Parts: sequence; structure tokens; C-alpha cells
Amino acid sequence: MHHPENDEHYKGLAVNKGIPQPPSVNPRLKRKKRVRVQPSGYYVEGILKGNVTVLSQAITLVESNSPAHYQIAQEIIEKCLPYSDKSLRLGITGVPGVGKSTFIEAMGLHLTQQGEKLAVLAIDPSSERSKGSILGDKTRMEKLSQEDNAYIRPSPSAGTLGGVARKTRETIILCEAAGFQNIFIETVGVGQSETAVHSMVDFFLLLMLAGAGDELQGIKRGIMEMADAITINKADGNNIHKAKLARIGYQNALHLFPPTPSGWEPKVVTCSAYENTGIPEIWNMIKEYRELAKENGYFTHRRQDQAKYWMYESINEQLKGDFYHHPDIKNVLEATEADVLNEKTSSFVAAKQLLDTYFDALKK
Repeated sequence: MHHPENDEHYKGLAVNKGIPQPPSVNPRLKRKKRVRVQPSGYYVEGILKGNVTVLSQAITLVESNSPAHYQIAQEIIEKCLPYSDKSLRLGITGVPGVGKSTFIEAMGLHLTQQGEKLAVLAIDPSSERSKGSILGDKTRMEKLSQEDNAYIRPSPSAGTLGGVARKTRETIILCEAAGFQNIFIETVGVGQSETAVHSMVDFFLLLMLAGAGDELQGIKRGIMEMADAITINKADGNNIHKAKLARIGYQNALHLFPPTPSGWEPKVVTCSAYENTGIPEIWNMIKEYRELAKENGYFTHRRQDQAKYWMYESINEQLKGDFYHHPDIKNVLEATEADVLNEKTSSFVAAKQLLDTYFDALKK
């Protein structure tokens, strides 16, 4: 490379020639062989035996966007379905920094010490720019990840909430077939993902902080209405008094909401996941809810409603995918989009034209 600084006009200044750029990958590095996809029976047999390695491979197929993987994943799910539906599904949400991972680890250790099996499905937020995801839940739940009866599976949200929600629901079926009696689903944070997670769990737990400003203004009413219980975390040290005041405030607010269809009265409790206080009481409360819901039939009714909901969601997602991947739509979509941007046609007229093109193509 020529350096202008080496010109004779610049006396006393010289730039040495650089070294050749080394390869970005170590040439002695042995590339890992790609694992060949096995027949569906191989995965089903391993899952039913509780083999977490095979379970992880099957979940990877479920999360894959490859059409070939999708087909075999559906076969696995169909064969595992009769062995599912035997766990307690708990959804856990809260604002970032509320201590969801610490709480799950404390609750998880409480369960595994009693001989219960637990699967934690953590939806990890993906970067909108790079599409990458840290997937750091196993690092944050270091003690729990070492437990033989615990299985932690972080999944990237990849910017598409609907797809991840559907794949998470399918993953629940595989984990239940593998013998996990408790399924925890940790969400990204307070936002639209809570609606999707609420539609696949039996008990919805909302984690909150005390002393972080006006608590009742800091969360949407819709999420509070979905919650079966609110837990004030980090009730330790100088924060105990604030946590007690926050509990009273939330409990008073819950009285303003209409009665729940389950007949359960949502409770507000305090805990410290860091100091491991209040954890057994919260789990006893969740078991109390399950007994009540099973006695009055709401538990089964809710699961049936969820199954119906996800049938319609799957139809919507499949139709949307078929629409955008149809060759006739691909041919005109860019031009139609340009017409909308240049104000040659309205968004609504353009949408109708595209739909007409799609339905006409189906008739051929």
C-alpha cells in the first residue's frame, strides 16, 4: 500500500509497510460437522426417555425456519401431544431489572430440591439491527442450570412475537412429553408479549419493584388485569418498608377490577429472590390457585380456550406466510409499495389490489 507520507516532500517522516492481513478464521480450526436430521421417531423416543440432548435438538427443529425442518418438527409435536398437558405452566413477567432471572432461579431451586422437574423457556430480546441475541439466561441462572432436574432453554425473539409465541407453545408440548412437571415462561418485559404468553399459561405472575416512582402509573392496566398475582420483588434491606406500602397500593388497585372468571382473587405478595424469602409462600399460593381452578373446572376450560385460540393464530400466521411467499405477490409487491410511497394510490386500495391478485392466482 502506498503511503503519501513517504513522499520526499515530507522529510523526517516515514511509515513502515504493514504486515499482510491474517485470515479471520484459524486455518487449523476443525469445522464442526453438521448434525444430520434424524427421522421423527428418533426424537420422540429420546424425548419420552427424558433425554435433554435430544429434546434440545427437537426444539431447534421447531425454531428453524427451514420448510424441511418444519415438516419433521410437526411430526414430532403430533407424536408427543398425547404425552403432554400434564404440567403446571407459569408465566413470569415484569419490567427489565425487576429480577426475573433471580426470582426464577430461587423458585426453580425450591422446586428441584423437592424432586420436581422444571423447564424454563426464556424469550430473549433480539437486536433489531443485527438480529443477534445474547441468550444469557443460563449465565444469569448459574446455580439452577447445574441442577439435574432443571432445563433452561433461551429462545431469541428475532423481532417476530407471533412466531416465537407459537414456537414457545410447541416447545411446551415437547418439554411436557419429556416429563417436566413445571414449565416457567419468562417474557421479554412489560409489553405486547404478555398477551401472547398469557394465552399459553395457567398462572400469570407479575413482578414489580417498590420505590421506583409511581408504581400504579408505571404499568398498563391491561397487564394488571391479566395477572393472577403481583409479587413485589427485592423486599430486603432498606426497601422492606417501601415494599409493604407498594403491596397495599396494588392490593387496593386490584379491588377496582372486575371479578376474575376463575373465581380466584388476585393477591399481592412481597419477596426477596436474592435473600430467598417469601419464595415457598408464593409457590404455595400458585398451588392453591391450581386446586381451586381444577375444582371449579376453570383449569380445563382455560386450556381448551387456549388450544382454540392457537388454532386460529396458526391459521392467520400460515395464511400471512403463504400470501407474502406467493410468486404473483412477489412480482407486484415492490411496484405497489412504490405507488403508495409516491402517493399514486392509497394504502387501502393497494392492499385490496394485492389481495385480489392473490385470490385470483389461487383460482387458476
